[in-house]
Amino acid sequence: MADKEFFLTPEGYRKLEEELEFLKNVKRKEIAEKIKTAIGYGDLSENSEYEEAKNEQAFIEGRILELEKMLRNARIIENGGDFGVIHVGSTVLVRDLEFDEVLEFTIVGSAEADPSEHRISNESPVGRALLGRRPGEIVEVSAPAGVIRYEILEIKRDGAA
Repeated sequence: MADKEFFLTPEGYRKLEEELEFLKNVKRKEIAEKIKTAIGYGDLSENSEYEEAKNEQAFIEGRILELEKMLRNARIIENGGDFGVIHVGSTVLVRDLEFDEVLEFTIVGSAEADPSEHRISNESPVGRALLGRRPGEIVEVSAPAGVIRYEILEIKRDGAA
């Protein structure tokens, strides 16, 4: 079975590379020191510092493997293509038709999604509904509270309309 592709902007790819480098070159050394110090306390069977350091080590190693897989299977989002159609990497202005509120979303891969920054995953209900659509179209998104209707107002790329 093929590994899942991860859609990333060039900035998102760079951030994941930086995180991976930090974990490998800084955190691994810090944890190794914590383990070494904890071993110096003696009996490991009742050594909470040792247990905590080993748990942290396992978490960091898991994250390193996850980042390596994501970077290995990354598909970098280029800004070419049809600018009149929403793609991963597009910034979109939409109007919530129920509340007459204008919202801005940037469609990114799941690894870069951050709803608090209005960066939504291409795999989210809103992201899936917007992909491939054009300004002027109305999309419907099923949500727990009911159906949300958005009118697509504008598509931007790189902060420019």
